[in-house]
Amino acid sequence: MNPNKALWEKGDFTRIAASMRESGEALVSTLGVTKKLKVLDLGCGDGTTALPAAKAGADVLGVDIARNLVEAGNRRAREQGLPNLRFQEGDASNLAGLDDKTFDLVVSVFGAMFAPNAVDVAKEMVRVTRPGGRIMMGNWIPNDPTLVAQVLKISAAYSPPPPEGFISPMTWGIEANVIERFASAGVPRDNVALSRDTYWFNFPGAPSAFVDAFRNYYGPTMNAFEAAEKSGRADDLWKELVALFESQNTSPSDNATLIPAAFLRVTVTLD
Repeated sequence: MNPNKALWEKGDFTRIAASMRESGEALVSTLGVTKKLKVLDLGCGDGTTALPAAKAGADVLGVDIARNLVEAGNRRAREQGLPNLRFQEGDASNLAGLDDKTFDLVVSVFGAMFAPNAVDVAKEMVRVTRPGGRIMMGNWIPNDPTLVAQVLKISAAYSPPPPEGFISPMTWGIEANVIERFASAGVPRDNVALSRDTYWFNFPGAPSAFVDAFRNYYGPTMNAFEAAEKSGRADDLWKELVALFESQNTSPSDNATLIPAAFLRVTVTLD
C-alpha cells in the first residue's frame, strides 16, 4: 500500500476536520467561487473546502488518497443534497483519468502538500488547470510557532527517523520551494503570489480532549504515540502536546478550544 494511503486511512481524520469547518468556509468565501465554476479539490479529506465551494454553486470534484475519507465526503454530499459535488480516490502526484485543462480552479488546503514527489504534484495541478484558471494551495509552514507545525515537530521527535530520500511535506511551506516547483511546471515567478494567512481550529472541548482527538484519529500523531509507547515515552508526548495546546488556546472557556495556525497561502494564475 502507498504509505500515504495507509497514513490517512488510519484513524478517522473526519474527527479533526470537524474542528476546521468554519475556517474552510471562510477560506472558500475569499476564492471568488461562482455558479458553474469547475473546481478540483486535491487532498480534500471529507470536504472541508469542497463542500462550501459546491454550496456556492460550483461543480466540484474532490480527490483524496484515503478511501474512508472519499466515502465520508460522498456521504456528506448526499446528506447536504449537493449533486454538483462528488469525491473519488486519487493521488495528487498522478492524476490519472483527469483530462488536461479541465478545471477553472484547483484547490488544495493542507492536502497535496503531503503527497510524495512534490514536483509531480505541481506539474499535475498545472496540467489539469485551464488557461486563465487558478491554483490555490494552503501549506503549513515548517518551524512556525503556531499549532500544526509544532504538533508535527513534536511528533517527529518521538518517531523513528524517516526513510532515506524522504522529503518533508513541510517544505511546501517554504516560498522558494513553491516558486521552484511551479517553475518546473512552466509557471513564471510573476504568476505565483505568496502570503501568510491563518486557519482556526475550533473544538468543543478542553485542550486536553483535543489532544486526545489527535492521538486517536490523526495519522501522524497516532504513529508518534505508537512509537512513544514502545519506548515508554507516551506520557511525555501527551504532556508536551497538552502544554502546547493549552498555551495556544485563545478561548475564554475552560471547555472549548480555539487555536490559530499560520499557513502559507499560494495563488498561481495560468496564462
